[in-house]
Amino acid sequence: MGFTGFGKKARTFDLEAMFEQTRRTAVERSRKTLEAREKEEEMNREKELRRQNEDTEPTSSGSHVVRDCSKSSSSDTSSNGSEESSDSSDDELIGPPLPPQMAEESVKHMEENISRLPPPLYEEEEDDDDDGDSEDDENPVQKIPDSHEITLKHGTKTVSALGLDPSGARLVTGGYDYDVKFWDFAGMDASFKAFRSLQPCECHQIKSLQYSNTGDMILVVSGSSQAKVIDRDGFEVMECIKGDQYIVDMANTKGHTAMLHTGSWHPKIKGEFMTCSNDATVRTWEVENPKKQKSVFKPRTMQGKKVIPTTCTYSRDGNLIAAACQNGSIQIWDRNLTVHPKFHYKQAHDPGTDTSCVTFSYDGNVLASRGGDDTLKLWDIRQFNKPLFSASGLPTMFPMTDCCFSPDDKLIVTGTSVQRGCGSGKLVFFERRTFQRVYEIDITDASVVRCLWHPKLNQIMVGTGNGLAKVYYDPNKSQRGAKLCVVKTQRKAKQAETLTQDYIITPHALPMFREPRQRSTRKQLEKDRLDPLKSHKPEPPVAGPGRGGRVGTHGGTLSSYIVKNIALDKTDDSNPREAILRHAKAAEDNPYWVSPAYSKTQPKTMFAQVESDDEETKNEPEWKKRKI
Repeated sequence: MGFTGFGKKARTFDLEAMFEQTRRTAVERSRKTLEAREKEEEMNREKELRRQNEDTEPTSSGSHVVRDCSKSSSSDTSSNGSEESSDSSDDELIGPPLPPQMAEESVKHMEENISRLPPPLYEEEEDDDDDGDSEDDENPVQKIPDSHEITLKHGTKTVSALGLDPSGARLVTGGYDYDVKFWDFAGMDASFKAFRSLQPCECHQIKSLQYSNTGDMILVVSGSSQAKVIDRDGFEVMECIKGDQYIVDMANTKGHTAMLHTGSWHPKIKGEFMTCSNDATVRTWEVENPKKQKSVFKPRTMQGKKVIPTTCTYSRDGNLIAAACQNGSIQIWDRNLTVHPKFHYKQAHDPGTDTSCVTFSYDGNVLASRGGDDTLKLWDIRQFNKPLFSASGLPTMFPMTDCCFSPDDKLIVTGTSVQRGCGSGKLVFFERRTFQRVYEIDITDASVVRCLWHPKLNQIMVGTGNGLAKVYYDPNKSQRGAKLCVVKTQRKAKQAETLTQDYIITPHALPMFREPRQRSTRKQLEKDRLDPLKSHKPEPPVAGPGRGGRVGTHGGTLSSYIVKNIALDKTDDSNPREAILRHAKAAEDNPYWVSPAYSKTQPKTMFAQVESDDEETKNEPEWKKRKI
């Protein structure tokens, strides 16, 4: 069907009815063909009879026979005139009618040749047109799929973002609790549990989630200044770069510098999306180039001042970019011209109120805007000078309350907000042609923030302020989606999962492997207590200088032990010369070590000791008096 087919109602074909219509048409054609052939044969036969009668009978009788035959043939043609074709009505048939036996044989021959004729295509197209006309005559309220609903528990805080892939197989929800949860309709059962939950933007609230037109990527817009793109399984594909906040002209920086508001994928070009931010810019990006934006649109007031865009979107063909601003204006640019807006309506909504949503209809001619001034307005972009319709009394308290068109473009849907404990949020339906409030659905006792009507599934997804995501469907009008998981029973818990605690069983813990214990254990325990190995008795402290490789109490380390016990400071004031000469007499009396070694090589004495005074010589020892 292609991307251009989104929004159009898918055709449903009844094969049995098609075959029956084809058979009837073939039978009718064959019957007309056989009747034409039979008439030609009758005419030829009548001509031959007339020639034979003219040759054998007189002219008078021949003319009488011809008149009778012409009367009978004229009566036959008048009775069968409704079945004859316009080509055979010009010539009158002459002769009697076909015998009944031949007519039966011709009908049998006609039915045998039905399969040889091609099926009439124009008949099917006419039937489809008739069905479309009959559906157009129906009330559009009857097409709202609200007979059944399922509730998906996202969390306890507001569900601020919803996204559904083009095929309708997966739903993704995001909220104020920073979580993004993935729901697979084909894989869920009646328990309605998400198969994956993650926080792609850390501690930033999720503001917008949208699947790409191919369904393989998701655009995540949060309260930060950097948008992210993740794949279907939640893994990051790219992250937009952050700009320089000190540059005055925002067109000269490479990315946003302030908080984001929303984002949108291009409906035709793969990998292109746009975001709007508090830095008063709308930027387009490409997935292949995350380091710099593709183009920058700068909304301006009528005086040329900056104004912050609160929401933005592409048109259905992708040629236009629409943005609503805080001053109440709606500005629409040509995608290829970033300087001046193509359409600019300065008082679309009240100034100072954040317009939360702008969206194009499926035919691309109408724009709907959901204002923060509790209004919903409809615009014709071909005459963008005043709103077509306006509805008030639709309270909103969230900057992302949105609106959407029904798949047949006949209804517009939006949600309402309520204070806690002051009623229930509603989903309100307006008819596009008259903009009358035609239907309402009470959702829950909280605000309705997000709404999404998928054209292929024909199901309505709603995000609420109390952390719920609801899916409304009709078994007869909807396709797949929630219908797949409702019919599945909740899986029973496995027996292994019901164990309260895990038991670790070892062989020696079993009774058969245990060692037998003595009957009286008191004596054995006393013996074991006296045994230092079995009782693990600690070693007693060392009282002495140390032994057995252990250091004593005087020092905790070996160096301190050595200093205190070995390298003691023992001062010796004795004369070293006297200490040596004390052993001179013993060496002389027993010359064993030194004297024999030097006896042959000892030089002769050259100097003799001078004798001193008598007193000195008397006091000197005997060995000093000798020659050295």
